[in-house]
Amino acid sequence: MEPGSAAVNIPRPEPRARSGTGHRAPSYIARVSDQPRFKDGARPGPTEDEILLGKAAEPARTDEFRKSDPWRVLRIMGEFVDGFERLGDIKDAVTFLGSARTPSDHPHYFAATETARLLAKAGFPIVTGGGPGIMEAANRGAVEGGGLSVGVNIELPFEQGTNPWVQRSVFFRFFFVRKMMLAKFSRALVAFPGGFGTLDELFEYLTLMQTGRMSVHPTVLFGSKYWAPLIDWLEQTVAVEGKVTPADLRLFTVTDDPAEVARIIVSSVHPTAQHERPRARRPRRGAKPPGTART
Repeated sequence: MEPGSAAVNIPRPEPRARSGTGHRAPSYIARVSDQPRFKDGARPGPTEDEILLGKAAEPARTDEFRKSDPWRVLRIMGEFVDGFERLGDIKDAVTFLGSARTPSDHPHYFAATETARLLAKAGFPIVTGGGPGIMEAANRGAVEGGGLSVGVNIELPFEQGTNPWVQRSVFFRFFFVRKMMLAKFSRALVAFPGGFGTLDELFEYLTLMQTGRMSVHPTVLFGSKYWAPLIDWLEQTVAVEGKVTPADLRLFTVTDDPAEVARIIVSSVHPTAQHERPRARRPRRGAKPPGTART
């Protein structure tokens, strides 16, 4: 099934208790629907972010008040309310970042699927931006690991459909609302190679921890070869000039091993848990979301 096509009926798994933690499995809000909200077809006219930031004029409306900033504030508030209500029962989630352009046969796609699968088996809900590429891979891993797969999607000038592995989907028009949701409900972050969007979300996450606005959470950068030039610049230029401190550079870890990602997050979020080092495996090629007819 291609992203953006008709919704598939993915069964919602029962939350699992984490082994060795002594905690009971979380009880998710029963009234919240897990049916994904798919965005089909390009939205006519400019996006809400383009209008808000002055890039494009708002389409003509008969009600002038609805073109005003006070009305827009109400729409923003409504998105926060919707996000908090639909995601408010999620605890200790892991947020995955990464490129929407990563193809499904790329090693990073397989690694993201396996990393999410291991974390889902350990009891962590998986939250992504809900789109293709690394986001799809992580949502797929969440389903294969029997965990909750969440997609927090965004309106873009070009089409980004909700991937078919998402079980609970929320759609936003404003980037800053979406970024708040990606950070608020997670206790850890895994960043795979990506572009401007990935870097924006990663550095906002690091900034919130650096400035004390958010408690320090495990932040893992996957793919040492990809991240090495950025880390060299941070260490040899930014830190040398005193723009960041050595402690700031300890806010993240770099690895190439899905099992190591799971170990870091489990041991940090639940330090008393006895976490057995899992054996990584490659996802099956051609696997389809549950409920999808095989051809």
